[in-house]
Amino acid sequence: MTSSSSSSSQWKESPNASTSDETLAKSLSIWPLDAYNVDLLNEVRHKEYDNPTPLEIYDLVVIGAGAGGLVSSRQAARRGAKSCMISSELAGGDCLNAGCVPSKALLRCAKLIREAKKVVANTPNNNEYGISFLISNNNYSEPITTDHHQLEVNVDFPKIMERMRKLRAQIAPIDGHARGDSLGTQTFQGKGVFTSPSTIEVVEHGKKLGDESNPKLNFRKAVIATGGRPIVPDNIPGLNEAPYTTNLSLFNLQQLPKRMVILGAGVVALEMAQAFASFGTEVTVLQRSRLLSKGDDEAAKVIQSTLQDEGVKFLSGVSVHEVTTISQATDDNLPLMSVSLSCAEHTESISLDCECLLLALGRTANVESLGLESAGVDFHHSKGILVNDFSQSISNPNVYAVGDCVADVFRLTHMSGEMAKVVVQNALFKGQWRLSSLVVPAVMYTDPEYATIGKINVDENDNVVSPIENKEELDFYKAELQHNDRAILDSSDKTSFVKICCKKGTGTIVGCTIVSTRAGEMINEVSLAMKHNIGLEGVGRNIHSYPTLGEAVMGCVGAEVGLLVGAGVGCLVGAVVGAKVGLLVGAGAGCLDGAVVGAEVGLLVGASVALYKRVWGCLLALV
Repeated sequence: MTSSSSSSSQWKESPNASTSDETLAKSLSIWPLDAYNVDLLNEVRHKEYDNPTPLEIYDLVVIGAGAGGLVSSRQAARRGAKSCMISSELAGGDCLNAGCVPSKALLRCAKLIREAKKVVANTPNNNEYGISFLISNNNYSEPITTDHHQLEVNVDFPKIMERMRKLRAQIAPIDGHARGDSLGTQTFQGKGVFTSPSTIEVVEHGKKLGDESNPKLNFRKAVIATGGRPIVPDNIPGLNEAPYTTNLSLFNLQQLPKRMVILGAGVVALEMAQAFASFGTEVTVLQRSRLLSKGDDEAAKVIQSTLQDEGVKFLSGVSVHEVTTISQATDDNLPLMSVSLSCAEHTESISLDCECLLLALGRTANVESLGLESAGVDFHHSKGILVNDFSQSISNPNVYAVGDCVADVFRLTHMSGEMAKVVVQNALFKGQWRLSSLVVPAVMYTDPEYATIGKINVDENDNVVSPIENKEELDFYKAELQHNDRAILDSSDKTSFVKICCKKGTGTIVGCTIVSTRAGEMINEVSLAMKHNIGLEGVGRNIHSYPTLGEAVMGCVGAEVGLLVGAGVGCLVGAVVGAKVGLLVGAGAGCLDGAVVGAEVGLLVGASVALYKRVWGCLLALV
């Protein structure tokens, strides 16, 4: 695609940056303006940017520069279409700048700190890992003992945050404007606003809608990929005036809060609760009902128990009455707030003081001020754009939508990217790819991780709708990892499990829950099986490397085969089904109750297999 090139000027580090540049960086929730954040901004949000000259008409115009916008605009260009992307704030969206990338950098440091604390706590007399500490110089070395030294793990929080900024800047070029230009798609900086069902105006920074100098874009097809933002309640007195934190500003912290109160008990809340507790912050999680309110109850209990053991406090049935700002932040100190609330654990209202109040109550779609009415695009004010099974607006067939701005889809980076592929195929190449065909894994990266699988729901008119309660009777198959050899050798996963659910009386997999240190990797095998209609027995017949935690996925098959076949067990390596069951359920060194395989498998999986069968929400366990 031929076009005029854009141009821009470079950001500078403080103290060489101007006051206006520092103000702009803070408004973009990127701070401090050090070398790493300057590198980031020079990739994803140029300071002064001359937009390219618009083409006469575009095959595809994309509003938004997160995962969905990047994939749709660039894939279209790769396949020969005339495309452009409009970036209003930071290219890369929340994932790069305030979500997946920075949070995982913190979680890595947090895990190392927890491991280091384990070693220190067991030094020198009870350290099974063989690690000891020495004071040494060129002349001598002396073992460190608790009789003469107090061992502590020192956490350098500013260094942790610096590492995060460095790695984020390292990843940024893949999402940057220059990368898009090299692939043949134009990048406009500004806010994209529909002015008709087939035109978009790019409102450049500092200008207003209707300014004659704003670029005007004509399109054959358009994609809305404006993402979402954190929910901020408007019914808590004092909250809007308080210096609260969301994921957008959390990663700008340069001082470690002594106390953190987290409002919410979902993925962001629990990941950051564990991380900051590991750093040394006193963390309290406020939950209205229970953890992961829409997730697996057994998984929620395991995760909560783990975090409690690591010092995180939980209050349930919480109603927040008021947030009081005691003092604002200064150059040297974090702000101080007090949260007044009632909860199930206390008969009277209590107040919690904190330096960081993190709001983690979910996300709402960015659909305001986009001119959707002018485009004839139907939407819900908080849920987002209403689309059909082809990711197409239900009211304007030339407009599509992807990612967090879409109603009733999973708000995940990889979901946005996959929806973008669907849109490019359907919008430009007359495809019939359906959202309902997607099998979508989701992972919470606590330790242990929590992974699940879901699918998009559509109604009889092929419109995407909210999840419908599954009233089918299902069979559940569970394998615990406490007897998995790799878990034993790693001294991990003592409460972890894999749970697979199938249509009742069949091996057809319809869902899975995994709690494990490597759940995010393990879930992909199940999602692949679901996508290609591979039944549970087929998963079991897949060879799994030994020793791996992934064998637990295969371990669920032992219950399924025992249920369907009811065969006796011959030998561990025999060709008959019963032998396979013995191998899968026995887990090599012992059965689920720890007994020797030869002594117990015949009893467990042979002629009299005892199974508990329950309906949705319950467990089918092999005993």
